[in-house]
Amino acid sequence: MAEITAQMVKDLREMTGAGMMECKKALTEAEGAVEKAVDVLRTRGLAAAAKKAGRATNEGLVVALLNDEATTGVLVEVNCETDFVSRNDVFADFATKIATAVLSSNPGDLDALAAVTIGERTVGELVTEAIHTIGENIQIARFVRVEAEGGALASYVHGGGRLGILASLSFSKPETARAEAFAVLAKDIAMQIAAANPGAVSRESFSDEVIEREKAIYKAQAAESGKPEQIQEKMATGRLEKFFKENTLLEQAFIKDCDRTVRDYISTVSKELGDNIEVVGFERFELGGSLG
Repeated sequence: MAEITAQMVKDLREMTGAGMMECKKALTEAEGAVEKAVDVLRTRGLAAAAKKAGRATNEGLVVALLNDEATTGVLVEVNCETDFVSRNDVFADFATKIATAVLSSNPGDLDALAAVTIGERTVGELVTEAIHTIGENIQIARFVRVEAEGGALASYVHGGGRLGILASLSFSKPETARAEAFAVLAKDIAMQIAAANPGAVSRESFSDEVIEREKAIYKAQAAESGKPEQIQEKMATGRLEKFFKENTLLEQAFIKDCDRTVRDYISTVSKELGDNIEVVGFERFELGGSLG
């Protein structure tokens, strides 16, 4: 029998739209003969799924899931064709099942996720089954899995699954994780990220490339004003400062109290609990964002 190579599997996937594991099994059964493998897939009823796999998936759900200790969390975006299906309980259950697989198995990428076994079937097989059952193209668009380091995670899903957030916070005292004030803070931080869409936790978190690009734009804008070069520099610096305040999580006005910043809010809760609470990072999935 001919060796089943990764390229052969890739080629069959492109020809049929079937999942990676289904293609590998079909090639094995066909002893490496690609055309025969296509027939195997058609015999198994995957041709219909392959046709649907070519259709656009612009709707879907973002699912956020945490383990019981809130130390590991995932965001998963699963796409479908219509808003009607995205609001269907069958689709929601399927998306949650995929998120659970990511949480428990920690796959490295989408291909690895497709090979994860749930019961007696792989995720790839479950996707194909969902396409048949629901009658639309279903695609797992992306996922991320985060583990808290010396702290805990908070999650938030907005707009019926159109936006999902994972926020990672650190602290020193174990009892902080059980404090009501921390639970409120963590949820507020996740909601802040959803509403204000910061680009980074702190201004130090922005790459030099981003800062230089922003500054170059502001300098060019200032130059068009016809002001002297010294004034142009001051104008550019001022606009960059405004950029940081609007796009840095810690410097943003807190959405529940615009008279103080997120940093001020975190500092207040830290003093209340006698701990040093910090935001380590965050992930923000907006539906359709993987297509951009």
